[in-house]
Amino acid sequence: MEKTFFLGIDVGTGSARAGIFDAKGKLKGQASRSIKLWRPEPDFVQQSSNDIWYACCNSVQQAVQEAGIEPEEINGIGFDATCSLVVLGEKAQPVSVSPDGSQEQNIIVWMDHRAKKEALDINQTKHKVLKYVGGVISPEMQTPKLLWLKRKMPQTWKNAAHFFDLPDYLVYRATGESIRSVCTTTCKWTYLSYEDSSSVESIGRWEDTFFREIGLKDLTAEDYERIGKKVRPVGEAVGQGLTAEAAREMGLAPGTPVGVSIIDAHAGGLGLLGMNPNENSNGQIDGRIALIGGTSSCHMAVSEEPRFIDGVWGPYYSAMLPGLWLTEGGQSATGALIDHIIFSSHHVEALKKQAEHENRTVYDLLNDRIYQMTKKRGLDHPGLLTKDLHLLPYFHGNRSPRANPSLTGVISGLKLSSTKDDLALLYLAAIQGIALGTRHIIETLNENGYSIRQIMATGGGTKNELFLQQHADICGCDLILPEEGEAVLLGSAVLGAVASGKFADIFEAMENMNRAGRTIEAGNDSRADYFDKKYLVFQKMYTDERSYYKMMRES
Repeated sequence: MEKTFFLGIDVGTGSARAGIFDAKGKLKGQASRSIKLWRPEPDFVQQSSNDIWYACCNSVQQAVQEAGIEPEEINGIGFDATCSLVVLGEKAQPVSVSPDGSQEQNIIVWMDHRAKKEALDINQTKHKVLKYVGGVISPEMQTPKLLWLKRKMPQTWKNAAHFFDLPDYLVYRATGESIRSVCTTTCKWTYLSYEDSSSVESIGRWEDTFFREIGLKDLTAEDYERIGKKVRPVGEAVGQGLTAEAAREMGLAPGTPVGVSIIDAHAGGLGLLGMNPNENSNGQIDGRIALIGGTSSCHMAVSEEPRFIDGVWGPYYSAMLPGLWLTEGGQSATGALIDHIIFSSHHVEALKKQAEHENRTVYDLLNDRIYQMTKKRGLDHPGLLTKDLHLLPYFHGNRSPRANPSLTGVISGLKLSSTKDDLALLYLAAIQGIALGTRHIIETLNENGYSIRQIMATGGGTKNELFLQQHADICGCDLILPEEGEAVLLGSAVLGAVASGKFADIFEAMENMNRAGRTIEAGNDSRADYFDKKYLVFQKMYTDERSYYKMMRES
């Protein structure tokens, strides 16, 4: 029997995970380790590259043990991670990005919004490259963060020898090769992957005039040495593979092939979009979107031609699937919003104790209350419970299609009561607000050339039946879940499989390793009518919130 396995390593906001898959995409073993997060000031979120690396190493060792295989049986490794900014010095040592100077904290996390002013300044240039990020650059991207470092922490800017996107840092740490991914650089650094390259080492090019105009001419003067002179396709084998030191730290074999990295949400796309769609989409790529949920959510759609959509990131050429243009919608706070609603409640300690006693989750308990209230009130479906309770989910701004990181949330319909049932209803309203935001993104894409009717979904929310059904009903789309629930890890393993040479390219690897699981169907016409009204309220709440904002700033 062939003993061929591939390792996917996924670094999210709160943990590093490792998963081992066979050539058919079957998960054989997995493990995770938590990673540290620091919030020294409002809008500041920081991490440590060393902490993350050793969390990866420990996860790999445990996953190999769980899979019951030998390290030599791993034929390829793929890395994905959040699009956080890593700063290293001359000897690859951490350089602080923290206002308190903590050397360990050398990562500005993707969700950090310290660079809102810098993003605004960059957007005011109206440079032509901005049309490839939906017309508006986000403070979650890397150029505003780089500009912030230059302005606010000039010593860090001076001492930095390398600026990496976190996925690329992990490949650097594993192989010793300073290679950047076409995914990370195109999606988060304004790299022009569709342009002809002047270098045989890269696909695409950097735009000199952009960096000069926004105040980062230092990077052009040094020929982009610190942010990446060598940009390569995802999954391509890097250098000589795993170094002896990295192999020792991970408990693997030196020389194991390592693929060029990918952003975590985009890895989810590789683990989802290869599933065979059912007859409703007729196999057309325009009819599908990958929803990758977690702390935030990303919505990935691809097309053969570029589609420029205001407020939606992209189009990005070959950033996820080679030769195709990626359109990326997203919500800045989804899992984080639900947790904020729940865990800021005075009921949470009692719920946590009950959940622990029953070996369940707090979400399970709240779902039970929702279903019980639905039955007790004789309602056809749980969504009707929030007829007079509405939530605008912009607690951490809006990524798309409004593209405004400064927006705030709104709740309408609160009463002078605070029972566990009230918390359950607010929790439901938060789920609905997130689903309505997804509907807004899908409708915006469909107004600009797509015909999305299927959502391929993965992530934490897909373990929650209430979350899934509300999304299907509100968006009017069937949700298709992968047979292998860890689709992000699987997507990362796809990179390892390609790097190993097992498959000729990303498409062949996806075809062999992606498989569809069950489908959650959208509700009937009566549900659609109800949620159409909720959607109108959702849009009106935004309009009203903007009017309040304007009123308070008028002289």
